[in-house]
Amino acid sequence: MAIRLLIVDDSAVIRRDLTAALAREAGLDVVGVAPNGRIALMKIPLLKPDVVVLDIEMPELDELDTLATMRQTWPKLPIIILNVSTIRGAAATVDALTLGASSYVMKPDVAVPSAEAIATLAEEVVARIEQCCPAFSRESRAARPPARGSATACSRIDIVAIGVSTGGPQALMDVMPAFTIDFPVPILIVQHMPPVFTKLLAERLAATARIPVGEGMLYQTLSPGQAWIAPGDFHMKVERDGDEIRLLTDRSAPENSCRPSADVLFRSVAQVYGAHVLAVVMTGMGQDGLRGCEHVREAGGQVIVQDEASSVVWGMPGNVAKAGLADQVVPLKGLGAEIVDRVWRHRYSARAAV
Repeated sequence: MAIRLLIVDDSAVIRRDLTAALAREAGLDVVGVAPNGRIALMKIPLLKPDVVVLDIEMPELDELDTLATMRQTWPKLPIIILNVSTIRGAAATVDALTLGASSYVMKPDVAVPSAEAIATLAEEVVARIEQCCPAFSRESRAARPPARGSATACSRIDIVAIGVSTGGPQALMDVMPAFTIDFPVPILIVQHMPPVFTKLLAERLAATARIPVGEGMLYQTLSPGQAWIAPGDFHMKVERDGDEIRLLTDRSAPENSCRPSADVLFRSVAQVYGAHVLAVVMTGMGQDGLRGCEHVREAGGQVIVQDEASSVVWGMPGNVAKAGLADQVVPLKGLGAEIVDRVWRHRYSARAAV
C-alpha cells in the first residue's frame, strides 16, 4: 500500500513542483496539498495521510502552533519540516524538532526554484520518509532478539554518553529533566545535526534542563552535573590530562556518514573510562553507535537503548539490541529515570556499606 502524503506550503510553486516530483516515486501517493496550517488541520482527518510535509514559514496560523496542534491531536503522525537554510530558519527548525517534528529538509531559498533544486528536494523528502515509515524503507527489518547482559551491572558509572539522531531533539527534551544539579557524572551527547543547529539545540535544552547544557568546546574540562553536545561537523572525544578529563573535537573522516559520530564518542569514553561507562542509544536511523557499543561492552561498561515503540526510527537502538549488546531496552518515558538509577546505584551501595 502506498504511503499517503500531505504537502503543506504557502508557495504554489513548491506545492505543484514537489507534488509532481514525488508522484514519480513508487510507493508514494500525494493525497493532498494545503497552502497554510489552518487548511492542513482541516484536511488531515479527511485525507488521513501517513506523512505530513510541513513548511514552517507560512501565513495565517503560526507554523509552530500548527505543528503543536498536529502533534497533540495525532501524536504518531510523522511530520517532516521544510525550511530555508538561514540562521532564522535553523532556529525555527530546532524549535520544531523540540516540539515533536520527526525530521527536516532544507528547501531552496528562492521564489522559483530550478528543476534540479526541486529534484534534490524531492530526493531528500523521500529519504526522510524512509526514516519515518518502516513500511516504506528499502531495508528489511529483522526480528529483534532478546537483549543480552545483566540489567544489574555493579560497575560504578563515571560518564554517560548518548548517541541519537532522527527524533532526537524531542526525545532529549523528555530525558534531560531527569538530571538534577547534584547529578554526579558528566553527560556527553552526539546528536546528528549540522553546525549552528547543535548550538541552538544546546540552548533549547539548557532552557528546560536542571543542569547546564552547552555545545562541546575543545579542551573543555568535564565536570559532574553538566551536559555537552558535540558541535555540528565535529567529532567529540575525551582525553585524560592528569586528574582531569577534557573534551577533544576534530574534523577527521565521517563514520557511518556522520560527523559527529556516536561510534567515535563511545570508543573514546570506553578507552578513557573503561568499565565505568554508560552508553545510551536513542532514536535514530542507521547503525551509528553499534561498533562503539561493542567497545563499551568489551571494556566492561553498560549499554541501554530506547525501545521501538517510543522511537521515531528504531535503527540505531534497534541495531544495538539486535546485536545483543543492550543490557536493557527502555521506553522513552522511563529512560531518564533508568540512567539516573544506574548512575546512583553503585554510589548508594557504597554509602550503605560505610
